[in-house]
Amino acid sequence: MKVTKTGAAKPVAAGSAARADAAYRSTEAAAGRGLPPAEDVATVAGIPEAELTPKVRQALQQLMAEVYALRQELEEARQRVGYLEQLADQDTLAPVLNRRAFIRELGRMAAFEERYGAAGAVLYFDVNDLKVINDTHGHGAGDAVLKRVCEILLRDTRASDVVGRLGGDEFGVILAQSGLEPAAAKAARLAEAIAAEEAVWEGRPLRVSVAFGTHTLSSGQRADDALNAADRAMYANKRGGQAEG
Repeated sequence: MKVTKTGAAKPVAAGSAARADAAYRSTEAAAGRGLPPAEDVATVAGIPEAELTPKVRQALQQLMAEVYALRQELEEARQRVGYLEQLADQDTLAPVLNRRAFIRELGRMAAFEERYGAAGAVLYFDVNDLKVINDTHGHGAGDAVLKRVCEILLRDTRASDVVGRLGGDEFGVILAQSGLEPAAAKAARLAEAIAAEEAVWEGRPLRVSVAFGTHTLSSGQRADDALNAADRAMYANKRGGQAEG
């Protein structure tokens, strides 16, 4: 609301709210993200000092409070959206992608490979004897094993790689810029690291091992098909056969 020198009110001119918001943004940083003084906003907004009557000051303060509240609500809404997006993509047990999000990222990698010819591979891991661990020590022990596997996969892969939990005891890793031989070598090193480091449950060390399979992405291949190929390669390795490429 704009007020004349005599204090008679008239409708706010078009663009006044935008100018007030710009003035608020220009002065809030100096005020430590609190409400800046009305005089500062008036100066930035171009209101002459002679017009800064008590009623104008009150109107500015009210407008600043409304702008501040709206900005707070917007920031909170952005944080909620970010949290919900993360919640929708993250596995319920460990800080890695769930199956849906992993397949989405695998599809993106396949599309990138098709368009640019960039090599990529997917690794498939299956934790051995998890049922035995659950039956012997309880499901808390099994969860500790799964979390430990996740920790090692995250620690020993690059920031450009993607780690996901595909099911109860199955994990996947997407390797960017990797052919079959380097991918197979990387999968073997990850399996060795997992086997070398015990999980701990209630002070009790638990031995962990995984079977793995690798598959390189091919042009036009669907994400589900690539993941299934890596799964078949893992079972072939588990049975002592040769992994599929």
